[in-house]
Amino acid sequence: MRKALYVMGILNDEDVEWLASRGRRLGVQKGEMLIREGEPVDALFILLDGSLDVSTGGKQVATLLAGEIVGEISFADSSPPSATVTAAQYSHVLAIPRDVLRARLETDAWFASRFFRALAMFLADRLRTTTAQLGSGAANHNVNRDHDEIDLDMMDSVSLAAVRFDKMLKRLQGGGET
Repeated sequence: MRKALYVMGILNDEDVEWLASRGRRLGVQKGEMLIREGEPVDALFILLDGSLDVSTGGKQVATLLAGEIVGEISFADSSPPSATVTAAQYSHVLAIPRDVLRARLETDAWFASRFFRALAMFLADRLRTTTAQLGSGAANHNVNRDHDEIDLDMMDSVSLAAVRFDKMLKRLQGGGET
């Protein structure tokens, strides 16, 4: 859930509520592909529970856990995904339709500012993690390593972020599932 802290710590309560209300909670069966490398993605996903495997060229490169954002790079640059994401176990995701999110970003500058700052922090952390793994010679890495430290600047928002993520989970537990 550490990655969710970047997003939930920067977004405000209304932003998180908006995401939860516009997104759709989906169940993803073990082995089911959520994202296929090279094929357009029509949503941004937040992993609510379970785990997802990320692979590229048929080789697993990461395992994602609750709180991860999925499809964020394709959302940011509108290019097809460079990796395949498959459920490692039965999992739930919040699928936020791309067109709905883009419309909000275009009409609400304050939301857009918070959202893109959160996305930038999230992606910067992911890049640092990947760079550290490449530097250590590790061939396979998990982006949720236990020894990963949270930036001290983020410590103020960690507790609030955890509360927001839990609140979103509770709200979605009553929502529809497909």
